[in-house]
Amino acid sequence: MSNSAYFDSPWPGEDGGAERLQKPRRGKGLALQSGERLRCTTRSTLMSTMTVLGTPGEVFLLTHSVLRAKLSLPTSARVELIDPHSLKTLRRSPLLCGGPMWPGGMAIHRNGDLYVVYGRYAHRLNRQCELLATFKLPVNAPYNSFVILNNGLIVTKNLSDTEPVRLTVLDPLTLSRAAPDTYGPQASIARLSAAGNTVYVVGVRTIFRYHWNDIEQCLVFDADWSFGYIGNTGHSYGWDVVLDGRNAWFMDNGKHRYVHRMVGAGVNPTPNRLHRVSMQDASDHQSIDICGLAGGSITNPPLVDFQRSIVLAYDSANRHLQAWRLCRDTHTLTPLWHKSPFGCASHMIHYPDTGEVVINDYRNYAEEVVVLQIETGVEVARIRSGGFMQGVVFPSVGWGRDFYWSSIGRLARVFVE
Repeated sequence: MSNSAYFDSPWPGEDGGAERLQKPRRGKGLALQSGERLRCTTRSTLMSTMTVLGTPGEVFLLTHSVLRAKLSLPTSARVELIDPHSLKTLRRSPLLCGGPMWPGGMAIHRNGDLYVVYGRYAHRLNRQCELLATFKLPVNAPYNSFVILNNGLIVTKNLSDTEPVRLTVLDPLTLSRAAPDTYGPQASIARLSAAGNTVYVVGVRTIFRYHWNDIEQCLVFDADWSFGYIGNTGHSYGWDVVLDGRNAWFMDNGKHRYVHRMVGAGVNPTPNRLHRVSMQDASDHQSIDICGLAGGSITNPPLVDFQRSIVLAYDSANRHLQAWRLCRDTHTLTPLWHKSPFGCASHMIHYPDTGEVVINDYRNYAEEVVVLQIETGVEVARIRSGGFMQGVVFPSVGWGRDFYWSSIGRLARVFVE
């Protein structure tokens, strides 16, 4: 169900595409064998958010500044074309206007150009990292990335836990509004997801969605599809939602006090939960505790292996990782395997052909990157990537038996030896 508006590469945008399945759009897994191990090449960065892939050999890195934000000054972002092996900068964009700081997003459109949303600005660049156009977004607040719909339109939103969500739709060619802004019923922290021309929004209390209407040329609220996942509980807002074609999956208790690690960063006395909502009928939904411990928290999406009917969810604050087997007919979730202590907090990579999952584990005050088998939870390989912060941002696959791991102040290329 890969979105056709993204560039034809293994990893053209964050999480691999707008559905956030965290798997490559093509290519093979690492296929680690006995006697092989992981090695890595690293470099320091400002605040690295993600890498995406263009044509064979092209790797683009998005970074942003942070120190100016501590002085209440506007921040900026930058895109680099980097060497796929050494990670050295080959080309770099000018500083891109940003304003309020929050890790933004980057993707390569099917038209071949790069798009970045950072702070309150959207930018269009060619793959030589030359700036082509800039659009100032309407709300003086950070916008947390964007999705590209199947029709090629770009949809972004402001990030807030108090101000109502405001969706802006941009024409990719002119980088101007393609429709009037759409105001949602509540605030939203999570990043947008999309399936086809439908945008999914995890609000601070409810998940809801909008369909693009070709006749009216605007987003239309789906009044028949929503799920109030908070209700009368003491949980806090949810984060990014994964769309597997049948169900939408996300986790809650997203409020936390992360500074350099998620471990112990939970603020709510409740355990965090995994939520499933049918994409066909929102009245078909369920919520399940991940480990049942108080103070549970996350800042990212779960992972769904639709082929194997396996769901991974976690509690970053309490260091638990849980896998369930999903019965597609009854939607029953049966515990499959469990790892604790396991300090996962970042977005992941899933290789469907080999059943490998790339995930982080924060221990001994440093981040390690781990390859697990999704069927069993068996650890296949592990390496310390050099980061002393627990990463909560975006990895990507590479062009061979390798991947790129962004960890705030460091970028690593991890490869099989």
